[in-house]
Amino acid sequence: MKEGLGEIKRVNVRTLWPNEAHDFTPWLAQEENIARLGDAVGMELEVESTETAVGPYSADILAKEMVSDGYVVIENQFGKTNHDHLGKLITYASALNATAIVWITENFTEEHERALNWLNDHTTDDLSFYGVQLEVFQIDESRPAMRFNVISRPAALAKQVASAKSREGVGETQKLQLEFWTLFREKLLAAKVIASAQTPRPQNWFNVPLGRSGIFLSNFANTWENRIGIRVYLFNRYAGGALPQLLEQKEEIERELGEEMIWNPNPDKRDKTILLQREANLSQRNRWDEYADWMVDRTCKIRKVFMPRVKQLDLGSSSALEEVEN
Repeated sequence: MKEGLGEIKRVNVRTLWPNEAHDFTPWLAQEENIARLGDAVGMELEVESTETAVGPYSADILAKEMVSDGYVVIENQFGKTNHDHLGKLITYASALNATAIVWITENFTEEHERALNWLNDHTTDDLSFYGVQLEVFQIDESRPAMRFNVISRPAALAKQVASAKSREGVGETQKLQLEFWTLFREKLLAAKVIASAQTPRPQNWFNVPLGRSGIFLSNFANTWENRIGIRVYLFNRYAGGALPQLLEQKEEIERELGEEMIWNPNPDKRDKTILLQREANLSQRNRWDEYADWMVDRTCKIRKVFMPRVKQLDLGSSSALEEVEN
């Protein structure tokens, strides 16, 4: 048996990318590769810029998390972690108003892994730290294979529940929502609609990416009005350009979807939505499978219909730093 087995060996990352700044960072910034990193850390990432100036320094990659529309600072480092890079990461995050920090390196020291875990334990749920080990392997003389090994990440749900408890406590309605979104997430991932999904939270919405920052699907469970549904959610700075373009395709969209949607139900609000909803009483637990299955089915259909159109929208361009400063 032994004679037929190959030998797995670790390969120096410089074999694939001789220089971190000139080779690895541009490679990672490509759409398919930033998606790999996103899958590893559980975020839908879109690159805004590379080598983003922060005073006399520059952040390797500034990305957007497509669902939350928050900034993500990504810092790459070959070799072993050091205090200099940790300090730069925190500086970049503060200057760019980031909601997440991703530190990619070949080798995390015990001290720096512990530092990231400590930061995740002692910061609010609005800020997250990820430590990602870059690993390259090879079996005998095969093509090398790369892996993002996440060694530190926030305990998101624990932080959110603890934060909610410290503010006002998690009430029965919030517990109900948390349990329903947990079921919905399981069914969503089982249906392979998306590769990864946000952590369920004790709130009335659960967001799903649409392939572009600032525009996403916002699934909701309204326990006051006994309704559930899916909204194509357009953040206000994109809504003015996005909604008219989508309205031009309204008939075609609804024909492909097989259902009519409610377009811009709250015209006075700056954020815009396109809505599909139905009645649902979350207190009727015996109907949760029915509710969750309906929501997964419609999420899949709406995402399939809207995603290519959203990617083709002409929303203009603006500097990431200008958006942060404004």
